[in-house]
Amino acid sequence: MANETPSIIYTYTDEAPLLATYSFLPIISAYAAKAGVNVETRDISVAARILAQFGLADDALTELGELAKTPAANIVKLPNISASIPQLKAAVKELQAQGFDVPDYPESPATPEEEEIRAKYDKVKGSAVNPVLREGNSDRRAPASVKNYAKAHPHTNKPFTEGSKTEVATMGEHDFAANEKSVTLAADDTLSIVLETAAGETKVLKDGLNVLAGEIVDATKMEAVHLQAFLKNAIARAKDADVLFSVHLKATMMKVSDPIIFGHVVKAFFAEVFGQYGEQLAGAGLSANDGLGAILAGLDQIEGGEQIKKAFDDALAGGPRLSYVNSDKGITNLHVPSDVIIDASMPAMIRNGGRMWGVDGGEDDTLAVIPDSSYAGVFQAVIDDVKANGPLDPATIGTVPNVGLMAKAAEEYGSHDKTFEISEPGTVRVLASNGDVLIEHDVEAGDIWRACQTKDVPIRDWVKLAVSRARATGSPAVFWLNESRAHDAELIKKIEAYLPEHDTEGLEIQILAPSLAAAYSLQRMRKGEDTISVTGNVLRDYNTDLFPILELGTSAKMLSVVPLIAGGGLFETGAGGSAPKHVQQLVEENYLRWDSLGEFFALVPSLEKYAEQAGAPAAQVLADALDAATETFLNEDRSPGRKLGTIDNRGSHFYLGLYWAQELAKQTADADLAAVFAPLAEKLSAAESTIVEELKAVQGSPADIGGYYYPDGELASAVMRPSATLNEALDTF
Repeated sequence: MANETPSIIYTYTDEAPLLATYSFLPIISAYAAKAGVNVETRDISVAARILAQFGLADDALTELGELAKTPAANIVKLPNISASIPQLKAAVKELQAQGFDVPDYPESPATPEEEEIRAKYDKVKGSAVNPVLREGNSDRRAPASVKNYAKAHPHTNKPFTEGSKTEVATMGEHDFAANEKSVTLAADDTLSIVLETAAGETKVLKDGLNVLAGEIVDATKMEAVHLQAFLKNAIARAKDADVLFSVHLKATMMKVSDPIIFGHVVKAFFAEVFGQYGEQLAGAGLSANDGLGAILAGLDQIEGGEQIKKAFDDALAGGPRLSYVNSDKGITNLHVPSDVIIDASMPAMIRNGGRMWGVDGGEDDTLAVIPDSSYAGVFQAVIDDVKANGPLDPATIGTVPNVGLMAKAAEEYGSHDKTFEISEPGTVRVLASNGDVLIEHDVEAGDIWRACQTKDVPIRDWVKLAVSRARATGSPAVFWLNESRAHDAELIKKIEAYLPEHDTEGLEIQILAPSLAAAYSLQRMRKGEDTISVTGNVLRDYNTDLFPILELGTSAKMLSVVPLIAGGGLFETGAGGSAPKHVQQLVEENYLRWDSLGEFFALVPSLEKYAEQAGAPAAQVLADALDAATETFLNEDRSPGRKLGTIDNRGSHFYLGLYWAQELAKQTADADLAAVFAPLAEKLSAAESTIVEELKAVQGSPADIGGYYYPDGELASAVMRPSATLNEALDTF
């Protein structure tokens, strides 16, 4: 794409956000064209990324990654699948059924060809998109219109019952947090990671690791024997206390480490089954890391499968009560590693009075198992606060926006090619090019060892962004860092060095350990005061769900701006955690509950950026009108309803389009644009009841979109644009 011609790049992604795009993008394109704004699209869905790896589609992600390093970048990124192994396999299977010549995912590569195939799939799985596009740090906050709406129409945060047994269980020692070591590099270098085995052999785990002067390099380990002991104890605790057992991980973002930990949980919960049938399951390629669902689905293919299934059923009946993702469909907390994502599941549980759902669909107190203690204390601090002070009242509480360190793949813990499940005892060493040992850990077979990098330029930019947001808002900015944790201690040194580069007079800037920072922010929230959480990458992910879910009832209504270091902009559109359920409902009932508010919010700063990049005042007029239209949209309560018979995602897009056209027609900054939009505003207003009727008429029957991961464009468009009247108005505009 030529940089001389600015364009807004609107991304096709996955699941519900992708389906919503088929409905909303025609409105965006029609309105933008009248203002001379160029809008292009790129497909970065998991399916498109798979196809690109095998030369069957353009590599849009790589293209956008390069664009993000230039001042011309203006990218609207919708939520995408961070594919777990089961999701990746399901996408491959669907693509194969659609006729695409893509190979099976090789679970255990045995040939160079399979190694090459596996390497290609490794580029797709997990949080593959975000590190490529996020060439800047994160500024996420609730727009004023959303916060005001939440105060005027507060959702319910349930109280914890008297004597609630809900709590967090975490290791506290022998885990990633306890074993972390960290160094800051004095000069550019090329590092290697080796395993010196107890037998005296040297195995190169990773070489050619380029680092820059000032870069922080961390390494740590999760000790498998102690993880197993912790899980055994947690399972016993849950049974003794008669509470639900649930595990909360991030098997999508931590795409290597957390599926392994998840597998340990599955094996611990079903210890007797794996003790008796473990070798047979492994021989059939059924891995605990893929979850109970994948194992049960594969039992039909192996001898004695019925007997093994009965053993699992007996273990479920005899163990502690397990929490369920969907009790109606028998989907447990241990079925799929990507079903229970900590940043969505923990705040939802807290909002529900500390309760999750059991096999019968009933709610009960829960032992929330978060093995690594790095940030488990944050969730426990929130639980303690709500137990002591009652539920947070959305009508009165303040807000906790976030400034997150994430540029250039900062702190991509456990999610990439520097994470290893250790095959044999020995010592893992991080070596400088001259052979000096920078970091080392003694390891045992089964330990999970990981390293990560955090470059200096993103840290400087992060500090600058924190100061600028504190200055813009007048709110305190709190760095959530623990001085006793190795990596955080290195970050604190840099913060103390870089803060004096900025005007901080009159600003309140603190550094607090995460659990203390959570307690401090909650204390201020309850007084109606705002506090900026300034965090690393993982806590950015957690906090931008935790606080919005408690404040707004959802994290999908956040404004997410990524000011790219090179000068461009990346505009993200909210969380996608509930997207799978929405797609299922659309296919079954032709009703899409996905709320596109995040898309509305992201488009405003994107249009503002375009106005700046292209010197196009009309784009600013579009942005201002869209901002006003979104406020009307909220006040008129045009978000998708919960039940059939109300407007769904498609209806919400119609109303946004109506209000946007009305705002453009009545604005006075651009008379020509007002004259262009006045007839459309009148036409849509006159046809309101007809359009809404046409949109509702399709509800209640199944919908065919031609695929979950790679829908057929024509089918999906037909499903998402069922109003002939609205289509005609846009097509003839």
